[in-house]
Amino acid sequence: MKHSEPGSSTALPPPPPVPKGLVPAKVNVSNRSPMSRRGLGTKGQRISLYTNHFNVKLSSTSDHFYQYSVAFLYEDGSPVEAKGVGRRVLDMVQNMYNSEMGGKGFAYDGEKTLFTVGPLPGTKLEFPVLLENLSSNRTARGGVPDGVETKRSRRPPQSKSFTVRINYATKIPIQAIFNALQGQESEQFNEAVRVLDVLLRQHAAKQGCLLVRQCFFHNDPKNFISIGGGVLGCRGFHSSFRATQAGLSLNMDVSTTMIIRPGKVVDFLIENQGVRNIREIDWIKAKRTLKNLRIKSFPSNREHKIIGLSEKICGEQKFLLRQKNGGSPGIDVEITVYDYYAKYHRIEVHQSRDYPCLDVGKPKRPVYIPLELCELVSLQRYTKALSNLQRASLVEKSRQKPKERMNALSVALKQSNYNADPVINSTGITISTAFTQVEGRILDAPKLLFGNGGVFHPRGGRWNFNNKTFVEPTKITCWAIVNFSARCDMRNLSRDLLRCSKAKGMDLDEPYALIEENPQFRRDTAPVRVDKMVEKMRKELPGPPYFVICVLPERKNSDIYGPWKRKCLVYLGSATQCIAPTKINDQYITNLLLKINAKMGGVNSVLSMEQSNTIPLVSNTSTIIFGMDVSHGAPGRSDVPSIAAVVSSRKWPFISRYRASVRSQSSRVEMIDGLFKPVAPNKDEGMIRELLEDFYMSTPKLKPQNIIIFRDGVSESQFNKVLNIELEQIMAACKFLDESWNPKFMVIVAQKTHHTKFFQTNSDFNVPPGTIVDNQVCHPKYNDFYLCAQNGPIGTTRPTHYHVLLDQIGFSADQLQELVHSLSYVYQRSTTAISVVAPICYAHLAAGQMAQFYKFDDMSESGSSHGDGNGFNQLPELHERVRSSMFFC
Repeated sequence: MKHSEPGSSTALPPPPPVPKGLVPAKVNVSNRSPMSRRGLGTKGQRISLYTNHFNVKLSSTSDHFYQYSVAFLYEDGSPVEAKGVGRRVLDMVQNMYNSEMGGKGFAYDGEKTLFTVGPLPGTKLEFPVLLENLSSNRTARGGVPDGVETKRSRRPPQSKSFTVRINYATKIPIQAIFNALQGQESEQFNEAVRVLDVLLRQHAAKQGCLLVRQCFFHNDPKNFISIGGGVLGCRGFHSSFRATQAGLSLNMDVSTTMIIRPGKVVDFLIENQGVRNIREIDWIKAKRTLKNLRIKSFPSNREHKIIGLSEKICGEQKFLLRQKNGGSPGIDVEITVYDYYAKYHRIEVHQSRDYPCLDVGKPKRPVYIPLELCELVSLQRYTKALSNLQRASLVEKSRQKPKERMNALSVALKQSNYNADPVINSTGITISTAFTQVEGRILDAPKLLFGNGGVFHPRGGRWNFNNKTFVEPTKITCWAIVNFSARCDMRNLSRDLLRCSKAKGMDLDEPYALIEENPQFRRDTAPVRVDKMVEKMRKELPGPPYFVICVLPERKNSDIYGPWKRKCLVYLGSATQCIAPTKINDQYITNLLLKINAKMGGVNSVLSMEQSNTIPLVSNTSTIIFGMDVSHGAPGRSDVPSIAAVVSSRKWPFISRYRASVRSQSSRVEMIDGLFKPVAPNKDEGMIRELLEDFYMSTPKLKPQNIIIFRDGVSESQFNKVLNIELEQIMAACKFLDESWNPKFMVIVAQKTHHTKFFQTNSDFNVPPGTIVDNQVCHPKYNDFYLCAQNGPIGTTRPTHYHVLLDQIGFSADQLQELVHSLSYVYQRSTTAISVVAPICYAHLAAGQMAQFYKFDDMSESGSSHGDGNGFNQLPELHERVRSSMFFC
């Protein structure tokens, strides 16, 4: 759109005059930011710890990092799209044009940006570069690479010309790092730290590492662990710079990524598909699996990218081979791939003769290579979702005890030898190789209350229900057991449940029916099997049961799970517990009863201070606790909506009972958009109103004056959105209910996906449960702390990183830390302290369970009558009998 000149005939008319007396409407735009730390905690037994943060010294503050945009062009001026070329081209620039670059080293991010310490000689630089020995997929009009007796065989190594353009973008003061360490964090600090992170990535790239965000992985078979299906876990390291109370530090940790097993393509396919030999390979599936993978072919020893498979087998797939005939034009000869290799390379590809070739050409210019002459190159990421078996194998094989992890990090840091890198040295930073020592505190575990007034003090983050009864055991009538063709003796299961439930104080009637699946339906789809089972239940029961135990044939990932849960929770209004037992004993039955009692409205154990009303600032003022989480589909599944769940405490002053509200929203969106949904002047269909009304009815008739929000799954860059979007919605929902209501809010984010670990200085074991750290490695300004509430018997304990973004209630550091610690002991499914507060675990469970509803159909029958504008219907409403229950437990 062109701008019009003033006074021209096409100029826009002036705006209308503002009427006298008109008062502009106020637009409330919140601009909250995370709160500062008010103080440190003091309670608990002191403990000396090491952490995987390494101190970083900066010698200069007056210099600047200069940022430049870099573009790579071919000879014809078209941009270079291929990945991995940039680093090679810039290495040539540094070698050939060192003086023109002012002798400066630089940090390149692998994309379109490079950084220097101090400026380059000019703001716009341009260099021609000739890059030799580029591997290529092209052939001389043939159908295979490296044709003998063709022009190709006498061609020199391929080279390409590039033009590199470097343009000045901005400069970043190194002083910003020092300012942040004094509590004056700014966007410039984040940019300055990004430069340092890019320096470490470049250092790893020069060593031939695979780079995945801020992690790097060496091509060393000692780092590979097989997890089945042709997939390897590749152990490497994460590194990132952090601003802490002790100064700038390098946080370094062990990391694992998935890669394709390198080696013969045929061997990979056999393992990937779980078959015995090449004859059993499913080639349609193989084509999908191999697409875009890189291989090295022999005898040329060149790399290629697979685009597909040949339509015919190697012995029948023909192509035109152009041969020179003296001085006359070349003659096109039709030949099969098999005959070509036999005649011109003297290679008999017998193993590949009856199977497809790999196509490594272009869509309209195929290039075929026999399978047995191809090997998958190393360090190719595997990005598909892992199976349950693969995931279990990965967890088991990648575990490291604390001492092993410390030794691995020490070796990696010394081998990296950052202090010998000239570009890193030019920034003036020095990285220590010693673990930072911090002081932690071990908080006392809260006392728990069981049935009949029994009080127990957990030891080592654990307790049990031996000779104990539930605090509030429930009575269950009209219930049943159904079996989907699993090997399970339902009579013995029923007898054990009745015996153990009586010992725990529950009043469990005899099951109304034990229902076996009709064998003729075993091979039907999961939804059909569920429908047939429900039909059978209706015939054998007087009405919808209050509770059903469902015995599944598969322990994990059963297709029946989602349709069954939906049928019970939406249509029947029946709470249900799915099991796939391999061994049934009293411990198994007790764990089962923990879930059943909670689902049916009972309570297994409570905090002693809940019963005595002595929780600071919670017991004396009506308080509701929210837990919020969003569950996303598997990687690459953009067609599956994300599921947002919010759970809330009920029956204050207790904090052990919860209910959930769950909604679907746009795929991969982390911010919850269904918290406040006004659809009429007096009607709000949002999640928060639903939960507040439940609190009001269950308390009874009290509105919460304190609202504590625990949020999971958000990064530090999203904290402001939590405060200014999600919190704003929650506040609006409160005002919508009662304009005069002004509750106080607290917002806490819990993070598990970080890389800080703690190690005891005088023990090889994990840190004790209840270990808390709020000094040295925490943020220099904001209010955060690390808590290891759980017992860590295997591997290295991962602490939860809690960030307190807002506190209008006025907790002291000790009061808040003890409340968070106590909330790890109210998880009704377990007899151990859990790693993160129970409300967040419940939100995660609720979102994950409702996400199963989307696995099997489009929900057009059961979804709400209106969609949400994003191409999918909302989740169906749960039946009123289970809506306020802990169905997710």
